[in-house]
Amino acid sequence: MGSTVIYEDQDTFDDGSRYEMIATEIPTSSEFPEGIKYRFQYMTEDGRTLLRFDNFPDHPGVDRHHYHTPDGVYDDLTYTTLKDHIQTFYNKVDQYREK
Repeated sequence: MGSTVIYEDQDTFDDGSRYEMIATEIPTSSEFPEGIKYRFQYMTEDGRTLLRFDNFPDHPGVDRHHYHTPDGVYDDLTYTTLKDHIQTFYNKVDQYREK
């Protein structure tokens, strides 16, 4: 059984920064207990990460659901549902853009 894209979005802002989001439904496993794999990234025009949410399980010292900034990797992020997580990402991007 493969994966199925269940959410996808992307956009570019006037300043050239952009975001790309993808979530796929995958078989439930110990690495992905929700059966969802996702990567939501907000980046500069030249591709440098400003904010990335993902649940790749290979980051020592942080929870499965974590985020990246230019300063490091953090896990003070709560995952409840995919819909809520998507909204949290959009809200965080708005906060970055207001700086």
